[in-house]
Amino acid sequence: MNKKLAAALSGGAVLMLVLSGCSDDKSDKVNDWAKTFCDQAQPQIQKRANANQLIISTAADSKPATIKAADSKAFQDIAAADRALAKAVESAGAPPVDNGEKIQQDAIKELNATAVAYDGLKKQVDALDTTNQQKFADGLKVVSDSLAKIQTMDQDAVAKLQAGELGQAMAKQPGCQTPKASVPPSASPKAGAPATTPATKPATPATKPTASAKSGE
Repeated sequence: MNKKLAAALSGGAVLMLVLSGCSDDKSDKVNDWAKTFCDQAQPQIQKRANANQLIISTAADSKPATIKAADSKAFQDIAAADRALAKAVESAGAPPVDNGEKIQQDAIKELNATAVAYDGLKKQVDALDTTNQQKFADGLKVVSDSLAKIQTMDQDAVAKLQAGELGQAMAKQPGCQTPKASVPPSASPKAGAPATTPATKPATPATKPTASAKSGE
């Protein structure tokens, strides 16, 4: 079941990882704003990448308690990162582009709302019953369905920041570049499993803890 969680997260929930392109005619003010924001955002982007990788890298045959702990920590970290990103947008000020103040306020509002949603996912995961594998798999499916909805919120929260000249300016900043994710050794895939990163679809993400639960995918 962690397969669904990993696919959803790696499919688009990592902030700023899809930024691309650049332009030579960006104003100094736009570039300065992008640098200010990206410098503050980098640690949070890294935290999100690590959280996504933790879910992806949790072994497919891990015990329910192990999967529960990994998912809970990941959702907690993403929620904290989103709140910090909202503060980074606020601290950077309104971007010097058309409708910059509205773009800033919308991003702050949506990032904070996404953080609350991830807090809710953590509570759902924390409440899962790990003593019964079938109940655990069924509960994890509910979490996966909820995550799919939050993914859309996550994408919307940064869509306007990533648009036009502002997005192009941010793409040039090291702080908004794709980070290399890291996970604790205990969460690493088994020997022989292919390595993956949140920036790409995982080839073999973690799956449900039991074969009997496969009917729920």
